[in-house]
Amino acid sequence: MARVITVNDVLDGHVALDIECLDRIYLNAYVPILQTSSQVVAFLSGHPGFPFPSPALFRQMGDRFRKAVMSFADANDIPWIRFDKDQAKLEVMQPHLARQAGTGRSGVAAIGVAQEFQRVWTASEGKTSTGTPRWSFYKADRRVTCYYFYLWDADFGPAFIKVCAWFPVRHEAPCNRVEVKDLHHHAVAAA
Repeated sequence: MARVITVNDVLDGHVALDIECLDRIYLNAYVPILQTSSQVVAFLSGHPGFPFPSPALFRQMGDRFRKAVMSFADANDIPWIRFDKDQAKLEVMQPHLARQAGTGRSGVAAIGVAQEFQRVWTASEGKTSTGTPRWSFYKADRRVTCYYFYLWDADFGPAFIKVCAWFPVRHEAPCNRVEVKDLHHHAVAAA
């Protein structure tokens, strides 16, 4: 009987993995106790102290977060950039990152705002057998506000943290070594 040849058999002795450094670091943050609908119900009725879990709380928490981000930007003189659909975000932010790098201090260079599809919790309304309203919570793709905090770190260079303003918030923090080199070059040229 013929032996099945695997990819490992074909590549054996021909390919080696050699890593000199990381090119990209990508971190995702999530709230582990908000991954099922029952956890969302428990959070909405327990954490904010409301007697029942209403999806209206999603907007209230998101509005508070949006106001806090705007206040942070205003209090710290951080530029506020609204991204257009399909706009190259890094291209728009490069002058702000270069300016922050030119100071030699770590800090938030600018805050970008975009409307993007994200997988978030939402709800549909129904009635119990007694006619009392009840909600069913489920995840769906919705167009929501996302904030991009573009940072310049004196040791690591440029990075950004993306935060979804809808419940539960989703965070991403990617950093690309190639972008770090390119932005360092721009910062040195601008200085």
